[in-house]
Amino acid sequence: MVISKQSTYEIEVQDVEYLRHGDQPMLARVFRPIGTGPFPIMVELHGGAWVRGDRQIGNAANEELARNGVIVAALDFRVPPVAPYPASLADIHYGIRWCKTQAESWNGFPGVVGAMGTSSGAHQAMLLGMRPNDPRYTSLPLSNGASEMDGSLGCVIMVSPVIDPLGRYRYAKGLREDCTPPAGIFERVVPMHDLYWETEEAMAEAAPARMLARGERTDLPPTLCLARSYEEAHPRPDLDEFILQYRKAGGQLDVTIFEGEGERILQDISTPVAKQALERMTAYIHQHIG
Repeated sequence: MVISKQSTYEIEVQDVEYLRHGDQPMLARVFRPIGTGPFPIMVELHGGAWVRGDRQIGNAANEELARNGVIVAALDFRVPPVAPYPASLADIHYGIRWCKTQAESWNGFPGVVGAMGTSSGAHQAMLLGMRPNDPRYTSLPLSNGASEMDGSLGCVIMVSPVIDPLGRYRYAKGLREDCTPPAGIFERVVPMHDLYWETEEAMAEAAPARMLARGERTDLPPTLCLARSYEEAHPRPDLDEFILQYRKAGGQLDVTIFEGEGERILQDISTPVAKQALERMTAYIHQHIG
């Protein structure tokens, strides 16, 4: 069956409570193309060093993806000081399963959801893609009893990922010989790592390339990575090591590196780089989700 797609869609944007912790609602901002579909569904995870940010950071890019025929659910999730790792992963895993329960009402493809994120959000998307059955991440049962929904991902898109928490932590502290941090990054980065991860052991345990290098058996969802050739907050050797380990393990990984500096590829969607990135993302989503 061939499904005809329009070039652009009118969209609907709505904030929805997807999860609740006590009296604290967790909201998803859902961007939906108006049409019969079915449309692919992507969960979007904001950056902010695992501590800052919210579901609204990616509004412009998420609106553009929805106009391109993609349903996007941008999630809020618990962050410090409310809760450190792995609380955010449990919330997001719940959100992925929740999106699967909403597919029919949203005119989405049933049973399959992808995840995407920027910076620390990219790391979380990749970690969940590789560990869909980790009991720490699956700990929140769906309130509607839809136990048949799992947290597996149809694809992952990483934009400027901070892919190795421990590597970035040591980089920001000036403890590495393979790359030199810029002035001021210690103050920007190290306190956030300490709040979220609490220990270096946790950072290493949840670093995707280190997981593969030590022989952990993981899922390997199709993955697209978009990054700048130099990103001062994201050490390039860490990304290169992840690419090496993921492909060595048999994972399908497509990488696009844009020349220049700066990790906020999608901050201004009018720039040529952002337009190219969104085109790549749209094509990749439709290829792997529908």
